[in-house]
Amino acid sequence: MAGHNKFSKIKHKKAATDAKKSKIFSTHVKNITIALKEAGGDASSPSVRSAIERAQADSMPKQNIERTIERASGKNAQALEQVTYEAYGPGGVALIIEGFTDNKNRASQEVKHALSSFGLSLAAQGAASWAFEKSGNEWVPQTKTPLGDDDKEKLAKVIEKLEEKEDVDTVFSNEE
Repeated sequence: MAGHNKFSKIKHKKAATDAKKSKIFSTHVKNITIALKEAGGDASSPSVRSAIERAQADSMPKQNIERTIERASGKNAQALEQVTYEAYGPGGVALIIEGFTDNKNRASQEVKHALSSFGLSLAAQGAASWAFEKSGNEWVPQTKTPLGDDDKEKLAKVIEKLEEKEDVDTVFSNEE
């Protein structure tokens, strides 16, 4: 039987753990880049140091951190923009999807595709935000929507699929 030996099992396990690390590292790269932009390229600012410390806590290699700092503070640095999308999930739950991207068109298409795989679609700006209040960096729900067990499971799958996208940072919902 081909593919059923010790080494192929090791290879598949390593591929899975590498994929998880890659997702974590790319999140840290984005956070360091954003912190550098906000600090005006000053790598010694508290917000940048904090982002670097969080990356080091997740065992991100020093070379990757240094490369990120060079890229983000260079002349041809990527311009990351904050994006906010609104949608309605299963059972009428309001969703606010926040993220950072260097390409708004790609990010919106990825979010639309993730939602459409569950029969959902993006809503217009302001369509779901009425159910939330912005508090610092978070959206706090003002009204809660009760859900049945099936809708809760579907909502968890929707949020998981959205958070898998590279450009999506956080998903807020007003589920009860």
